[in-house]
Amino acid sequence: MPYLSWLTREEDIRSASQAAYRLLEEVPEHGAGDPNSENMLIQGDNLEALKALLPYYAGKVKCIYIDPPYNTKSAFEHYDDSLEHTTWLSMMVPRLELLRELLAEDGSIWVSIDDNEGHYLKVIMDEVFGRGNFISSIIWRKNYAPKSSAKHFSEDHDYILVYGKHSEHWAPNPMPRTEKQNKAYKNPDSDPRGPWRPNNLAARNFYSCQVPIDHRFSF
Repeated sequence: MPYLSWLTREEDIRSASQAAYRLLEEVPEHGAGDPNSENMLIQGDNLEALKALLPYYAGKVKCIYIDPPYNTKSAFEHYDDSLEHTTWLSMMVPRLELLRELLAEDGSIWVSIDDNEGHYLKVIMDEVFGRGNFISSIIWRKNYAPKSSAKHFSEDHDYILVYGKHSEHWAPNPMPRTEKQNKAYKNPDSDPRGPWRPNNLAARNFYSCQVPIDHRFSF
C-alpha cells in the first residue's frame, strides 16, 4: 500500500506512544449539570487529552467526529490554520493513532476536510485505519450562493471522510421514516410484501435493476 513520506515521518509515528499520560483534573467551578454524568469538556493540548482518555475509554467509543484545521492559510484567533504541510502531517498522524485506539470494534470516525489537505488525509488515514476500513467520502454543501470573486471555481462543498475501526462490523443507524414519508407508499392491490410505490424504470446498467418488472419496493 502506498504511503506518504515526509522529513519527520518516523518521529511523528512514534510520538503517539511516547506522549506522556496526564491526569485529568476536575475544575468544579466550570462544571454544570449532573455531577455523575460521564460527559467531559477538556481544556488543553488535544494530543495529551486523547492520551489521558485512553485508560478510561480505549476500545469503547462508538462514534468520533473531528474538525481539524484545514490548513487553508486563513487567519483564526484560537489556532494556526497556516501550517507548513509537513507540520500539518506531523500534527495529524499521532492524533489519528490515538483516536483509533479509542474506537470500539464497531465504531466509526468522521473527519471534516476540504480539497486543500483532503487527499493527503485520505492517504494517512488509509495507513492508520487500514484502506479496507474506508467507508465513504461524504460531500456536505457549505454554501448555496456562488462566489463571483472566485479565481477559478466557486467551491460550494467540503468533505467528511468516514472510516470504521473494522468496517465489516459497522453499519449506519437509519432514522425512522416519518409519517409524511410513509404517505408516499401505498398498497392498492393488497400486495403481501407491504406498501410500495412506483419507481424509475430506467437503469444505468442491466445489473442495477434486478427486481420484479413492476418495480415495487416494500419498506
